[in-house]
Amino acid sequence: MHLLYNFVVHIAAILVKIIANFNPKIKLFVKGRKDTYNTLNNNINTTDKVIWVHTASLGEYEQGLPIIEKTKEEYPTYKIVVTFFSPSGYEVKKNDKIADAIVYLPLDTLTNAKKFINAVNPKIAIFVKYEIWPNHLKVLKEKQIPTLLVSAYFKKEQSFFKWYGGFMRKSLTAFTHFFVQDSNSKKLLKSIGYNNCTVSGDTRFDRVSKILEQDNTLDFMSSFVQNKTCVVAGSTWPNGQLFLSTYINNTTVENVKFVIAPHNIIHSQIQELKNSIQKKVVLFSEINGRDISGFDVLIIDTIGILTKIYSYANIAYVGGGFTKGGLHNTLEPAVFGVPIIIGPIYKGFKEAEDLVELKGILTTANQNQFTSNLNQLLTNKEHYNTTAEINKTYVAQNIGATNKIATYIHQLLVK
Repeated sequence: MHLLYNFVVHIAAILVKIIANFNPKIKLFVKGRKDTYNTLNNNINTTDKVIWVHTASLGEYEQGLPIIEKTKEEYPTYKIVVTFFSPSGYEVKKNDKIADAIVYLPLDTLTNAKKFINAVNPKIAIFVKYEIWPNHLKVLKEKQIPTLLVSAYFKKEQSFFKWYGGFMRKSLTAFTHFFVQDSNSKKLLKSIGYNNCTVSGDTRFDRVSKILEQDNTLDFMSSFVQNKTCVVAGSTWPNGQLFLSTYINNTTVENVKFVIAPHNIIHSQIQELKNSIQKKVVLFSEINGRDISGFDVLIIDTIGILTKIYSYANIAYVGGGFTKGGLHNTLEPAVFGVPIIIGPIYKGFKEAEDLVELKGILTTANQNQFTSNLNQLLTNKEHYNTTAEINKTYVAQNIGATNKIATYIHQLLVK
């Protein structure tokens, strides 16, 4: 099986170079990996003590960030190397100063793995959530480098727990310890012989809880919202935007402002969204110091401020829940204690699964459900308060994973 895996990876390496000529995202994937060793050579010396944190993309980076911050605080003489697999994470965070070097992880061939791990020579390797790269893990194990999997979330559908999953199960032997999100993940690991596991929870709760400590003031939002109810739709896609525009055009509920922050900032799509709304609409890029208090809808055609915008929300809609694996971050609005509406596809996102069951998140599959959910939250105060409190309490009760992991890291580094 290992031979077959290596063959497939080598074929994939050839194919992505061909596809890169036609696909901008894959082009970044290929081009960025050419800079990996230059970046490492410019920032990491052979005498440096290094902690390596690997994340797949932006979501996993957010999970790893509390650990990175805690480690830098407690071990300032160590350098941090962060790797990404996906361009959608790397391109956003490649210049982040939290790490000493941020690079792409080379494709998972045995040759690449040996070269990369020899170059980084980490004292500890930390993989976040799902990232299982057999050749990199094989080399880490051979070199006896302590390796952690943090904020891990296992499901019985994964290959590790199938009759044909022996190769992937073997890869898990490289991990010194697993820090998992829930007891079911621990139970699944135990069923295949892994007892080196702690239920720590998800580090993203620690990450989002810090949002409450920062200054979330945005003058333009204060000017726009005034004293009215604010519905914030974050990371939206066209399907959810259709529900929103239809609702906005037909609602009779008064004194409500709407903020829409599309996931993709594409001018033509932004204009199409703006034109679909029959009430007074302004784009963020059109504000330029003007008074926007008279507008009903604000479309955010920029990135990087959604977290603070959520602090103004009374109700949040989070996009991405109409495609498998597409749901965006529901914890960012949940930390502010606001009810949340999402699409019908949320399996695999533990926090969404939990909050749907608890009824802090409401799902919607069609226009009628969307309208009904939003109307109930806007007009039924008791329902609103109950839903909001569920989300606030859920986040508060799940803080603390970072400290559990940091304690274990300390034990490894002082040996």
